[in-house]
Amino acid sequence: MKRFLLYILACMPLTAGAQALSIDDCIALALENNKQIEASRHGYDAAVYQQRSARALFFPSFSLTGTAMYSTASGSYSSGIQQLPVIGPDGLPTGANALMALDINYDVDWLFSAGVKVQQPIFMGCKIRTGYIMSKLATEIAWQNQRLSEADVIVATSQAFAGVVRAREMLAVARSYDALLAELLRTVEVAHARGVKPRNDVLKVEVKVNESRLNIRRAENALRLASMNLCHYIGRPLTDSIAIDDVLPEVDINGLTADISNRPEHLMLMGKEEIASRNIAMARSEMLPQVALVGQYGYSNGIELNGRKLLDSWNFAVGVQMTFSVWDFGHNSNKVRAARAQYDQAVAERTDTDEQLTLQLTQSFNNLDEAALELDLANSSVISAEENLRSAARQYQAGTELLSDYLEAQALWQQALETQIDARVGYYLRYLDYLRASGSLN
Repeated sequence: MKRFLLYILACMPLTAGAQALSIDDCIALALENNKQIEASRHGYDAAVYQQRSARALFFPSFSLTGTAMYSTASGSYSSGIQQLPVIGPDGLPTGANALMALDINYDVDWLFSAGVKVQQPIFMGCKIRTGYIMSKLATEIAWQNQRLSEADVIVATSQAFAGVVRAREMLAVARSYDALLAELLRTVEVAHARGVKPRNDVLKVEVKVNESRLNIRRAENALRLASMNLCHYIGRPLTDSIAIDDVLPEVDINGLTADISNRPEHLMLMGKEEIASRNIAMARSEMLPQVALVGQYGYSNGIELNGRKLLDSWNFAVGVQMTFSVWDFGHNSNKVRAARAQYDQAVAERTDTDEQLTLQLTQSFNNLDEAALELDLANSSVISAEENLRSAARQYQAGTELLSDYLEAQALWQQALETQIDARVGYYLRYLDYLRASGSLN
């Protein structure tokens, strides 16, 4: 019953009174619900198990063996009566003795054996050690792939969160501008009623008010779409009404790396290059001797000889097993050449990708630098627009400025605020891109 109630509460949509989600909360929900992240985690787990499997080859292996075979083979053998010479004291033959005939009857019938076998590799051409190193590299690649998937989700979720913040602030600016126009409309209507202002001024303000109402509706629709987009990433139904704290993380450009050494893509390609290098040694190991220590203890039974079991006892056997390829018509040597070609291919791919990643890092830094300047200019423009609006309001009330100039000052003020919002959100997004390009996004 308690679990059912908890499930009902978890499925209820967030309301205005619910606790607002921060960007970290949204990222945590996205990482938890994203299927790509789940797939990359399973891939990492598989790589860990493969590494453990490769490490187990260093130790002896124990196995139970058993064989059962039925054969109709049977037969007999008789040596016949044999005459052997009798040697006298002087070393000369003095006669002959007769020996009894040797008669043997055998019947294979059922032949079976069972026991415990242990095998310990001694030297396998460095195959086991190389395979273990390759499995460790594969585990690291799987981890970097998980980092890459998480970085994609973090960026996408942060962009969706920033989109909601931008839409909310744009809606607030649109409503502020509409309130400013509504106040101006009342003032103009009163002035027109008193005969101070012409009817044309009222019509001009009404046109602006209608445009403002349309902009508010567009801002509301944009906010609704941005919220649905965020719900998509955090695993909530698209129709949920979620509350966020509207706080973007502070941009801290101190300590940022200027290279791609920590980029998941770079580390993955480095791992693939190292695996290709180790694969050469793996192919070469097929051309080296392979030695293993083998021991077995078991029971054997079978083969009747003159009505008695020839094999019917427990026994122990130990030995050394060695395999060495003498000639295989170029099978192993061509495998080595193929491994070297694959290594050269991995080096070329890694070099090309590193250049592309370096270009991305440089471009993201330039975008971040331009976004910082854009934000400074936008802040300065807002200050100027506010001062211009106050001056235009005073002059219009004093009758020294036309209505069109006052309306233009209001429009410039709205435009400056919208530009400031775009610049602030854009600055954070460019910072996010730079973190991703430098491999610093965690």
